[in-house]
Amino acid sequence: MAPRLEGGWLTVGITFTCGMAFMLFGYDQGVFGGLLSNKLFLRTFGNPDATIQGQIVSTYDIGCIIGALSSIFVADKLGRRRSIQLGCCFVVVGGLLQATAFGLPQMIIGRIVAGCGTGFNTTAVPIYQSETSKPTERGKLIVLQLVLVLFGIVITNWMNFGFTWVPNNDVSWRFPLAFQDFFAIVTIFLLYIMPESPRWLCLKDRHEEARVVISKLLAKPVDDSEVNESLELMIDSISRERSMAKVGLREIFSNGRHQTFRRIALGAGTSFMQQIGGTNVIVYYLPVLLVDSFGFSQRLALILSAVDSISLMIWGSVASLLIDRVGRRKLMLFGAFGNAIFFAIAAAGLSQDTRGWNAVAVTAIFLYYVTYGLSFLSIPFMYPSEINSQRMRNTGSAIAMITNWLFVYVVVLITPTGVQNIGWKFYIIFAVINFSFLPLIWYYYIETANMSLEEIDRMFEIKYDAGKEMTYKQAAKRAREEVECYFEHHTDRLEPVNARA
Repeated sequence: MAPRLEGGWLTVGITFTCGMAFMLFGYDQGVFGGLLSNKLFLRTFGNPDATIQGQIVSTYDIGCIIGALSSIFVADKLGRRRSIQLGCCFVVVGGLLQATAFGLPQMIIGRIVAGCGTGFNTTAVPIYQSETSKPTERGKLIVLQLVLVLFGIVITNWMNFGFTWVPNNDVSWRFPLAFQDFFAIVTIFLLYIMPESPRWLCLKDRHEEARVVISKLLAKPVDDSEVNESLELMIDSISRERSMAKVGLREIFSNGRHQTFRRIALGAGTSFMQQIGGTNVIVYYLPVLLVDSFGFSQRLALILSAVDSISLMIWGSVASLLIDRVGRRKLMLFGAFGNAIFFAIAAAGLSQDTRGWNAVAVTAIFLYYVTYGLSFLSIPFMYPSEINSQRMRNTGSAIAMITNWLFVYVVVLITPTGVQNIGWKFYIIFAVINFSFLPLIWYYYIETANMSLEEIDRMFEIKYDAGKEMTYKQAAKRAREEVECYFEHHTDRLEPVNARA
């Protein structure tokens, strides 16, 4: 850990490190959108048709699924920092394989290896940020990470545009693929000077190390009462979970007092809605769509894609002002409704196939990024790390990311063929899907804004004990009161953890 960083500056350091890892994630998501219209790239790989192009892009998502699945078994053993470092090492190797490829097999292997790294990172990074943040700051800090994802997409869009001026040199596609390693290497080195998550340290019974990290995060002495209170609450929450936990995989499917299965399903549900809602129809393929569906030139398509990414980054930044004030649930309702409307307008515009209506469709795609940026851009990456319990946080977040990447794979795979075969009708599918999310969010989703992770755990226990006589909103209020009361009654009896070990 960096000895001079503490308090707000340490939070800034952790957020920047997590943001660098997510900038890598965004860069990887956007890089192939411009390469699929690069003539030298297509010639190198035998001018693949739409189906093969979909396979090249989507094999990355297969790697992400493998990485997220692997994190269930190894991430809690490695810790949050080492998991992210391992993910970045996979990306470095995968990036080199892609940048030096001369045939489809090497390119596909490189995509899978890099995807494994991203699967690790998208699981571990939000957990690391959540477990080291204050409840009132957790939402906006994770939103800022997702803004950096967009900045990564912006970089790749402008880079691909810049290389259109070098049309006769392989550097136009090899350099963008190699550049992903820059973000990975920077993240690896930054993590060496960042602390481990105190909650993970408590999970491993390394309480004195956790105490030191908490003191650094709070910028208080290690024996300060607030440090003791925070540590005691983490230890107590983990002890209660252990005393009531089932054994092995049965714990994932249990729905007793901790509501484990319900919480995992809610977290994974946000990832499902984000991806099956059609975001990657835009993110991965916007330059191609603007050429094939709208008839623009390659260069104009790349310019519009870069501008659209900047627009999404702006609206994603605005979300940091709303996420803790308005809450996750209301923003998801707003996002699902808005996304459905704009997909419907885009379909209507494309169906007329005139210059004016094409302008309407392009405008709808840009406006889609307003509602998406304020809602589903960031919430699916924070909600699983909030809603799941301490012992199941890594497992629940990994399952959410497996869901995420599985449906990224599905959407990315079907998009070229869908656009080619059914044209504007393809966009209607996503309008209908987004409308269908509204009742699911309204009836099943629970607000987590401004609650500590321990308060969320207690909320589920209280609601389970009370049954239908109490709402989750009432349970949340009582959980806050109980945690405050816990501090008041335990401050005087707190003792060094080693004395009880």
